[in-house]
Amino acid sequence: MSKDPVKALLARSWRDIPQQVKPRALSREGRRRFAVRGLRGVIGLGILGVAGWAGWEVKLALDRGPGALPATDAAPIGDRVVPVTDGVLDKAWLVRALALPPRATLMGIDPKLLQARVLASGQVATAAIVRHFPRELAVHMSERQPVARVMARRAGSEAQVYLVARDGVVYAGACYDPEMIKTLPWLDGVTLTPQGTGFAPLPGMDAVAELLARAQLEAKPLYATWKVVSLAHLTADDEIEVRTAAGVTVMFGAREDFFRQLARLDFLLDAAARQDPPRAIREINLALGSHVPVAFAPLEIPPAAPRLSGRPAPAPVPPPFVFQSSLAREF
Repeated sequence: MSKDPVKALLARSWRDIPQQVKPRALSREGRRRFAVRGLRGVIGLGILGVAGWAGWEVKLALDRGPGALPATDAAPIGDRVVPVTDGVLDKAWLVRALALPPRATLMGIDPKLLQARVLASGQVATAAIVRHFPRELAVHMSERQPVARVMARRAGSEAQVYLVARDGVVYAGACYDPEMIKTLPWLDGVTLTPQGTGFAPLPGMDAVAELLARAQLEAKPLYATWKVVSLAHLTADDEIEVRTAAGVTVMFGAREDFFRQLARLDFLLDAAARQDPPRAIREINLALGSHVPVAFAPLEIPPAAPRLSGRPAPAPVPPPFVFQSSLAREF
């Protein structure tokens, strides 16, 4: 037997052996995962395309301005205006301030323009325009609170009462209770400067507002008698002048503690009323600390009886105003 076939058989490699193995097919779970990955890719590409298109449309709309937005199919706002405020302004005032066209829609309005109209009154400190689709417009407002009133007149108009807020803003005021307005003291010693459709803010009102707030909180009976608050001496002397209904002038130090000054004022008025006879105080200066000068009105001296000699008695000489500190007390 020849050895060549054996050698030929031993020289063959395993790679020369025919491989009849079929590739393993994907299971049902594998096919499902493969389909889910493909679907996610398609959805992701679709979302990116829609977002890009929407962003481009928004950019074009903003570039054209709110007036160019399509609003033909939107319902008009009409009277669907809602005030959201921390003060007294109502819906009727807001409708007048906004002055919306009859067919105005939420997409056709200019929020910045409406905000400027609401702030123009001066009574509103901050305003935010909020659109509630399909047709409701809400205006969130923060109002100023008046601390005093002043009589002023603009060119071509009659004198009227204006209100002054803590930050010095002067405004006409709307929707306030008339009885509450009557309790506010009048402001004097100020100069109103026209600015736009109103007046420029008054400087120094923060100190005045602090004094009035302290008086309302700590000495309400005293505050009820205050009729005029003057800023004539505030810039030069740091003093706030208050004139009461009884004709008493009280000077407060703008840099002194208002609570201590109010306590001294209450004690002095009470001590003067207990004197026999009671003394009428004309002026009190609380701006000098614990040493408080007090000026009394002259005493009323009854006329003297006629003299037997027939000569008229000399006219009584009223005592001069006395500044004293004997009524002063440490607080």
